[in-house]
Amino acid sequence: MRWHVWLGWLIGVPIILWTASGLFMVVRPIEEVRGNHLRNEAPALVAIQPVAPLLEGRQAKTLTLQQNSDGPFWVVAYADGGKRRANALTGALLPPVSATEADRMARAARSDNVAIKSVKRYGADNAPMDQRSGRPSWQVVFDDDARFYIDADTGELLAVRTNFWRAFDFMWGLHIMDLQTREDTHHPILIIFAGISLVGSILGFVMLFTRRRRRWRAA
Repeated sequence: MRWHVWLGWLIGVPIILWTASGLFMVVRPIEEVRGNHLRNEAPALVAIQPVAPLLEGRQAKTLTLQQNSDGPFWVVAYADGGKRRANALTGALLPPVSATEADRMARAARSDNVAIKSVKRYGADNAPMDQRSGRPSWQVVFDDDARFYIDADTGELLAVRTNFWRAFDFMWGLHIMDLQTREDTHHPILIIFAGISLVGSILGFVMLFTRRRRRWRAA
């Protein structure tokens, strides 16, 4: 059964990768991985009589009333795509978020007082690997390398990324064998190796019992 030895070597590598990456991903609670301990609680909505936003002839898919450090605002999601923020008190559409606003919003969204190292804007088509929402964003990097992503159109907090989250994300890509997008859990490489590993494991169990039976008969 020399072929089974080579099959064992073939399936051994992915099994080690799956086990090691899986172990790494459960070492810390998922809330810590997501950076929840760095987030401030969102301020409660104030009691107001909101004015409907001006849609300027575009059809809205959803209207969401939110609150941040600057006060209440509308998030308008258009039926034809895209988002916009609007003043909840006047209904007037607001311009895209500026770098100064993104800096202030990120500071308000963080629970502790850490200095900001850089603020950089990214379009939806060239977003960093750790911000895959498909939205244009401001990347606000703090001195501890935590990154807060602020939606460039609405001012919403899209994501909080820490160094451990980026390591977790790499391990997730390794786990599903998709280091490029880290989202595809249905592709030929993963399916083939999973199938080979299953077959090899079953054959290993079968050979274990057949060898014991042969030794018993020989004895």
